[in-house]
Amino acid sequence: MLTLNTASRPSVDFTAVKDRQRSAWSTGDYAVIGTTLQIVGELLCEAVDLRPGETVLDVAAGNGNASLAAARRWGEVTSTDYVPALLQRAQLRASAEGLSVRFEHADAEDLPFSDAEFDVVLSTFGVMFTPDQEKAAAELARVCKPGGRIGLANWTPGSFIGQVFRTIGKYIPPAAGVRSPSLWGTAGRLTELFGAAAQEIHATSREFTFRYRSPAHWIEVFRTYYGPMNKAFGALDAGQQTAFTRDLLALMESGNRSGDGTLVLPSEYLEIVITRAR
Repeated sequence: MLTLNTASRPSVDFTAVKDRQRSAWSTGDYAVIGTTLQIVGELLCEAVDLRPGETVLDVAAGNGNASLAAARRWGEVTSTDYVPALLQRAQLRASAEGLSVRFEHADAEDLPFSDAEFDVVLSTFGVMFTPDQEKAAAELARVCKPGGRIGLANWTPGSFIGQVFRTIGKYIPPAAGVRSPSLWGTAGRLTELFGAAAQEIHATSREFTFRYRSPAHWIEVFRTYYGPMNKAFGALDAGQQTAFTRDLLALMESGNRSGDGTLVLPSEYLEIVITRAR
């Protein structure tokens, strides 16, 4: 079994953290948010130069953006997530388009697949949220064939979404000892996680632009449908909710480039292609 760098792994009850995360991602309806991010999956499939007939695993697939993009390119796709409701939404999307995708409930930190089973392993804004980052990275590398590619899209620490999570952390501190998900959007952390298994790590800075009717509309949609945001608002009293909303609006105002009252807000992410060592 492949083992990557775990020397700095903190002593954390990852099972308890994961249970809380699963509860958060099961709240609301992430598919409402996820469908707006489809372009990221399309670009990632181009970045890994996906070929027809290649075996593809989408890890922490959510409602299937990268899965559908890979299937449109005639990949042999397996789509996984640990929230069954998200896989059901992805399956409906695949059926509507007549795409062939195999869906399987799976934990990114304990993938039920053989070593070197897939030509391409993908994750868009998914695996970055695993609490045990070293274990998740080791699993991605383990199931990827030597010479295969691991393609990731991860929000960066300084991105709009990275700052949103820091804002949430002001009101609801993250679990002690758990590394920030946005570290997956840094070259240094990627080298720590994958360097031992990688022939090459290529990272490109990209932007996804959030487009909503207004900043208030973004808050309404995310508060209703985005599990972590829904849980955050639910844990705060009325005064804290007001302050949290004010902070989010200020954050959006600083990055909104619309000039017309709508929200047009770029958020940086890192598009990563890791070539698995032979």
